[in-house]
Amino acid sequence: MNAHGIAASARPAYRDVNVLRWLIAYTASVTGDVVYFLALSWAAARTGGPSQVGLVVAAGALPRAVLMLGGGVVADRFGPRRVAVVSDAVRCAVILAAAAAVVLASPSVWLLVAVALVFGVVDAVFMPAVGALPPRITAPEQLARVQGMRGLSIRLSNAVGPLLAGAVLVIGGTAGAFTAAAALFALSLVTLLTVRTTPLTEVSQRGSAWHELRDGLRYVRRHRMLAPLVTMIGLSEMCFSGPVATGLVLLADERGWGASGMGWIASAFSIGAAASALLLTVSTRIPRAGLAMCGALLVTAAGAVALGHAPSLPIAVVFGFSIGLTSGFTTTVSGAFVQTETDPRYLGRVTSVTTLCTLGLAPVLFPAVGITVALWGAEVFFIGCGAISLLAAALGLAVPLIRRAELHPPGAASPAGP
Repeated sequence: MNAHGIAASARPAYRDVNVLRWLIAYTASVTGDVVYFLALSWAAARTGGPSQVGLVVAAGALPRAVLMLGGGVVADRFGPRRVAVVSDAVRCAVILAAAAAVVLASPSVWLLVAVALVFGVVDAVFMPAVGALPPRITAPEQLARVQGMRGLSIRLSNAVGPLLAGAVLVIGGTAGAFTAAAALFALSLVTLLTVRTTPLTEVSQRGSAWHELRDGLRYVRRHRMLAPLVTMIGLSEMCFSGPVATGLVLLADERGWGASGMGWIASAFSIGAAASALLLTVSTRIPRAGLAMCGALLVTAAGAVALGHAPSLPIAVVFGFSIGLTSGFTTTVSGAFVQTETDPRYLGRVTSVTTLCTLGLAPVLFPAVGITVALWGAEVFFIGCGAISLLAAALGLAVPLIRRAELHPPGAASPAGP
């Protein structure tokens, strides 16, 4: 693994105050995202009807996907902490302005579209920046734990966010929900300001933004491990970063399990992913991490196919838990590999590529889910998910650098930086 200029620490990441500050900021930000998204969707549905919800959501998703790679360039050029702080402040200001606009005038669809567009642009900058921070706040051997903590943060935010959004929508309406989201972004901002980062020992020569973007993509393409690893991440997350949720809805409807059945399966998936994240947070090491990651993908492939063929709801819940457990393991380990293998000067751009693969392109796949289930049934969709996971596992097993990869570098410590 590459030395990142951070002294190795005997203190686990979950006991490191600096890491915990980053985690609080990240959790507040993700929870704010959930509250904002639900408030925006609710306002769009009340203002223009169900047909307008898709327009508003797409208005936010499109610039985030298109500009995500550029956001990585910004993070590398100006530093991920500075970019995360500024973009968090802008997000807070935008949502507060949206809340004020809703109070002063009835929200129109075009106002919501404008808010979604601006927020999507800023999100495209914030996400690569905050994702590139962990190697600058902890030692390389703690990155798997940090990724596990990040997974727990996401699960907690996805559980608490909808409840908070529902409560503030009932009490304060759309303006109250936007204000709550802005308050969470403000908490994220204040906490990020207290996070200490280790500066780079060398800074690359700056060129134009386009040159830096091409340089980052060239770096990924030419890296012997990152090129196949990023491809593997894209394949493994293709179904499980969003489309599988739609697949679960359609599967439950097709089998007559109803909304409660869908909820049980989705909850089991989340609990499995949270259990995996917790295990990796407290684990001292992951033996043969690369091979274990590939093995987890094989189990995920089998679980996805089995879920599509589950004869009853209880069995489907068991398979949902299994998929959450193994896919969560893969996400955490692959994220740690990316952050330990990447030269810190390129980490924002590499993070933007992986984020684009996992989140930015998910909206494009949603229509494909509906078409597949409408034409061939939910079983075929989950068979497709299994086949894609199997392809990702085969790629990892075929690349010796991934198959033999370890998360813990030789020796007790990595070289210290200034």
